[in-house]
Amino acid sequence: MILLHSLNGSEFYINNDLIVKVEALPDTVITLTDGRTLRVKEDPREIVERILRFKRRIFQGSLVVEGGEE
Repeated sequence: MILLHSLNGSEFYINNDLIVKVEALPDTVITLTDGRTLRVKEDPREIVERILRFKRRIFQGSLVVEGGEE
């Protein structure tokens, strides 16, 4: 799961496997597998980087939550 921020600033974690697409429309919009959308503060490139870091940690076997990162 990755940490994101809604437009009002609240933090939440999302299961990255539920993400279908991430668009910059001027807000960043995430479309989920069930068709729902989320608007977040993070730039699409940052979201992709967080997903990649999370998946690398899983494959390396070091999945430990670090200070609010993922």
